[in-house]
Amino acid sequence: MRFAMLAGVAAVAFGSAAMAQVTPPAETKKAAEPGRSVASAPVESVSITPRADGMELHIGKRLVQITALEGDIVRVRVGLGGVLPADESWAVPQAVRQASVKVRAVANGFAAGSLVVTADPMTGRLIVADGAGRSVYREASVPSVRDGDGFQLVQQMPEDAHYFGLGDKTGPLDRRGQAFTLWDTDAFGFQESTDPIYKSIPFVLQVSNDGHASGLLMDNTWRSFFDFGRTDRGLLRFGSENGPIDYYILAGPTTKDVVQRYAKLTGPSPLPPLWALGFQQSRYSYMSAVEVRDIAGHYRRDRVPLDVLYLDIAYQDRNRPFTVDGKTFPDLPGLVKDLKGQGIRLVTITDLHIAAAPHQGYVPYDTGMAGDDFVKNAAGNLYVAPVWPGPSVFPDFTRAKTRDWWGGLYKGFVTDGVAGFWNDMNEPAVFDTPTKTMPLDNRHRIEEPGFATRTATHAEIHNVYGMENSRATYEGLLKLAPDERPFVLTRASYAGGQRYAATWTGDNTSSWNHLRLSVSQIVNLGLSGFAWSGADVGGFAGVPSADLLTRWIEVAAFQPIFRDHTTIGTPHQEVWVHGPQHEAIRRRYIEARYRLMPYLYAVADETARTGLPMMRPLFMTYPEALTASCDTSNDFLVGDRLLVAPPNQPESPESYDICLPKGGWYDYWTGQAAPARVHETPQLDRLPVYIRAGTILPRQPLVQSTMETPNGPLELAVYAGPNCAGTLYADDGHSLGYQHGAYLRQPLSCTMTPKGMTLAFAKRDGSWKPWWKTLTVSVYGWKGAAHASMGGQNLPVSIDSGGVLHVSLPDQPGVASVTIGG
Repeated sequence: MRFAMLAGVAAVAFGSAAMAQVTPPAETKKAAEPGRSVASAPVESVSITPRADGMELHIGKRLVQITALEGDIVRVRVGLGGVLPADESWAVPQAVRQASVKVRAVANGFAAGSLVVTADPMTGRLIVADGAGRSVYREASVPSVRDGDGFQLVQQMPEDAHYFGLGDKTGPLDRRGQAFTLWDTDAFGFQESTDPIYKSIPFVLQVSNDGHASGLLMDNTWRSFFDFGRTDRGLLRFGSENGPIDYYILAGPTTKDVVQRYAKLTGPSPLPPLWALGFQQSRYSYMSAVEVRDIAGHYRRDRVPLDVLYLDIAYQDRNRPFTVDGKTFPDLPGLVKDLKGQGIRLVTITDLHIAAAPHQGYVPYDTGMAGDDFVKNAAGNLYVAPVWPGPSVFPDFTRAKTRDWWGGLYKGFVTDGVAGFWNDMNEPAVFDTPTKTMPLDNRHRIEEPGFATRTATHAEIHNVYGMENSRATYEGLLKLAPDERPFVLTRASYAGGQRYAATWTGDNTSSWNHLRLSVSQIVNLGLSGFAWSGADVGGFAGVPSADLLTRWIEVAAFQPIFRDHTTIGTPHQEVWVHGPQHEAIRRRYIEARYRLMPYLYAVADETARTGLPMMRPLFMTYPEALTASCDTSNDFLVGDRLLVAPPNQPESPESYDICLPKGGWYDYWTGQAAPARVHETPQLDRLPVYIRAGTILPRQPLVQSTMETPNGPLELAVYAGPNCAGTLYADDGHSLGYQHGAYLRQPLSCTMTPKGMTLAFAKRDGSWKPWWKTLTVSVYGWKGAAHASMGGQNLPVSIDSGGVLHVSLPDQPGVASVTIGG
C-alpha cells in the first residue's frame, strides 16, 4: 500500500534553520529513494493531545508520539494506522528509552528542562527550541513520504551547518554534500569514495559555525541512507527501506553536550584494560609459535615498547574458530605464559562462522546444532555458506540463549590466559556471493528481553548482526572472568555497539590517502560513540613505503587503538623492517606514547564516565576551528589539552600553516611557547604536537610494557596559562575493581601569582595506591626565581639547559599546595 505522510509528521530539521512555509502533504511512487519530487495532496485533520511526558499528534489516521526522555532529549515515534510499532531497540536500552520526565504545558506543546516543543495545529509540524529561543529542531517544508515499506524524511540544512557522525564512513570529516548508505559490508581495500563499508551508525551531529550543536539518532536497523544535500542542495534526506520511524532529537548547546547525551542514550565505551592503550602488533598471519616468539624477542632486543601480539586465523586448525593447530602452535598456554613473562599479551581472532563439520568431533558445531543455535534459510533449513573454514554455519545472535552458548566457547582460551578476542568477518561476510553476505530472506529468531518473540529476516537483522556477535563475546567473557575487563575488537557494528567492543576501520590500503583518511574516520567514530577505535597502521592491503609506515606510526601513536597490521603475502611490517634510521624514529614516537600513558589513562577514565572520546575534532573544544583560515580538518585533540597537527598532504614536502586555537600553546617537543599561526615545513622525524597553555600533564618514566612498573617519579609537566588544570587517574589496569572504589582520581590546578605560581592538589577520590612515591614538577616557560616550598619547607629545585624548572616532592594524596618562585 502506498500513502503519503503529512508535512511535519516525521521530517526532521535540527539546528538554526528559519521557519519555512509549509508545503501540502504529498505522494511519490519511489518515496524511499532520495531526491524524488513530491506532489500536493489534501491536508488532513490535525489534533494535539497533551501527555504527562510529552504529547501526541493525530494527523488523519497517523499517530505521532513525542516524549521527553529528559530535558534535553526528545523521542519521536510514528504509528501508521494510529498504532505505534513495538517499542524495541538494539541501540537504546529499554530502561533508557522508556524513561521520561514530567513536562509543563504550553500552547500547542510542552516544555521540559530547557526545551520547548510545539506543533503547528494546522499541519502538525514539530518545532523544538531551547531556553534562549534558538531552534534545536525544525521540520522542513518538504513533506516526508512513505511508499510501500520504505520511508524518507527531509529537513532543511542551515547554510552554516556542518555534519558529522555515521561512524567510519569514507570521505572528508564534514559530511555535508555527501550521501551514504548504511549497510554493513565487507569492503576489502576500500577507497575514499567507497560506500557502504563495515558499520551502520545512524547518528548525525550538526554543528553551526558558532559551535551551536544538536544531534539526531534514527533507530532503524534496515538498509538506510543519509543524503546531506548531495541530491538537493540545502536539504538533508534520510530514511530506510523498511522498519519503524523512531528517532531521537538531542539538544546541545555544545558538541560535548550532544556527544554526552548520545552516550546516555546508547551507552558509553567502558574503561578498557590499560594494556589496550599500548602498542599492538598483528599480521595476517603469524604462522607458528616459533615465529611469534621471534617477533616478541625482536621487540624486546630492540627496546621498542610492545603490549600486544595478535594471532589471525592461521593459528587455528583448518581455519576453524575455537581450535588451535597443534602442529604449528603445539602449546598455546605455554606461549601465552612465555609472552606474559616479557610483558606481552596475546589476542586471538574468533570469526563467527562455524565450520559445518558433522561427526568430526568439532565441539562448536556439535553443541551449536544440539542447541539449535544457527541461522536458518527462508525454507527453515540450516543455512550453510562458504567462508574461511569452507562450508560454514552462522550463530543466531538475536537469541539470548545463542549468545550465552557462544560466550561459553571462550572458556578454554580464557583458561589458557588469552587476554582478548578479535571478532572479524561479522558483517557477516560470506564468500562466492555477489552481495558478500547471506540472503536477505534468511531467518533469525528474536528471543530477547525487551522484544516480542518472533522471526525476522536478515534484511532487518543484518546491520546489528556484527554488534550482537561482539555482545555475545563481551558478555561471555564477563561470565568466564567476572572481575576482568573484556577486550573485544569488532569490525562490524551498529549504534550502541561501543558498549561491547572497540573497533577499527577494516581492511584499509597502504597509501598516503588512507593515512589521511584514518584521521577523519577515527574522529567520526568517536563522535558516533566508538571512543576506542583505530586503523591498521601502515595499511592492510598493499605494501607501505618506509616513509609511509614511519609517518603512520607517528600519527597513530596519538590515536586510541595503536595496532600495526597487514595482510597475508606481504612483506613483514614490524617497526624494524626498513632499517635503523626508520626504526629509531618509530621507536621515539612509541616511547612518547608510553611516557604519556598517565595522561591517556586519565582521558580513558573521562571517556568511560562521560562518553567523550579520547580523539576529538578541534571544534569540540574550539568551535572557531570550523572557520579557521587554516585547514584544520586533519588536526585532532587527544583529550582537551594535546593537539596533533599532521600535514594535510602527508606525502608532500610542501610547507603548510597550522592555526592554533586561542588561549596559547606550547610545542610539545621543545617546550617553547608557540605562535598562534605556525608555518611548518614537513620533516620525516617530526609530527607537530602542541600542549594547551594551562595544562598539567602527567607523564611517567619509560617502560617496555604496561605490565612493567615505572621506575622513578611521576612527572607533572606544567604549561603555565589560564584555567590551569590536570587530573591524575590510576587503578590496577585490568580488573573491574575501579567500579567499586579501587581507583585513584585527583584534580590538580595551578594559579599564577605576582611572585610566581601555586600548584594545588585536591583530595583524592578512591582507595587505589599508585605506583609512584615521588613527584617531579616541571614548569615550562618559567621566568621567575628558582625557589619552591610546601608547608613552609623548601623543596629541591633545579633549572635545566632548556630553561625548564624542576621541583621534587613526595607524593601528595591529600589537599596540599606548592609555592613556586617568590
